[in-house]
Amino acid sequence: MATFTVVIPFYQKEAGILRRALKSIFDQNYQDFDIVIVDDESPLPAEIELQDVDEAWKSRIRVIRQPNGGPGGARNTGLDNVPADTRFVALLDSDDVWLPDHLQNAYDSMTRFGAECYWASMQPSEEFYYHFGMAELERTEGGVRHSEEPLVIEMPDLASIMLKNWSFLHLSCMVIARPVFETVRFEPSLRLAAEDVLFFCDCILKSKRTLLCDAPGAARGMGLNIFHSIDNRSPQFLRQQFNTWVALDTLEERFRSRPGDVASIASYKNTARRQALWSQASRVKRRQSPDFGLLARWVMRDPGLIRAAFELGAGKLGRNAR
Repeated sequence: MATFTVVIPFYQKEAGILRRALKSIFDQNYQDFDIVIVDDESPLPAEIELQDVDEAWKSRIRVIRQPNGGPGGARNTGLDNVPADTRFVALLDSDDVWLPDHLQNAYDSMTRFGAECYWASMQPSEEFYYHFGMAELERTEGGVRHSEEPLVIEMPDLASIMLKNWSFLHLSCMVIARPVFETVRFEPSLRLAAEDVLFFCDCILKSKRTLLCDAPGAARGMGLNIFHSIDNRSPQFLRQQFNTWVALDTLEERFRSRPGDVASIASYKNTARRQALWSQASRVKRRQSPDFGLLARWVMRDPGLIRAAFELGAGKLGRNAR
């Protein structure tokens, strides 16, 4: 059986995306892997994408079909179906691709230093400018350097650092060992937003050691990506911000004994509130009805939404007065 199992959640409308991701896996310098693809009721079924692929590829791929449960639910299904003797799980979004050394760097680093969680850097690009690599993280936050080539570092308080800005972490650059993937799961109800951030935190807290590698492990693709299909004019935007707030509220519980971390989380929660309120104000401006039902549910869980509304209103009145 394989050392790595690659888990790919699949929901695509665009032909060729999955084959591109698979090619990047089979082009890896480290070849001891198998693949679990979870077809999350994709409009373009995974089987159609696999019809013309090499038989040698097919022999190492298992496709699981399930009713649509969102990316977190699909990843959970993949994790639930990892073979019993797999040592590491590597996650890959279907619209991303790996660089050839990703699995080799992960294997070398994790086995050499006894790590249970690992991230490579995301390859920089103009379109996804907000990602930054582990070398930049080291410059700003310090850490312990374990290897020079590739640069591998360890951050003693990675969870707290992540809560300030998690743009150096991405699922397609992530590898987890059996003690982590046997127990940690995504919260599937947080569709559209933030389920990955909660998963990152839980993996870091569960792992006895987490390593960060500056060598790029993956490149962002341009296939269907749920985040990029939602902007503040989208009907799903309020749901996305609410789910983000729920995930952050859950994180706040995890870190309630650490005031600095709670302050970081509280700042993000307030940003989610403000973005949600601006989006609904924009709907009114366009003569569309706000989503009163979801806003009411939000207020029931979070009276801070009312305070944020008053603050935004007062700020607007102050600007108009000037």
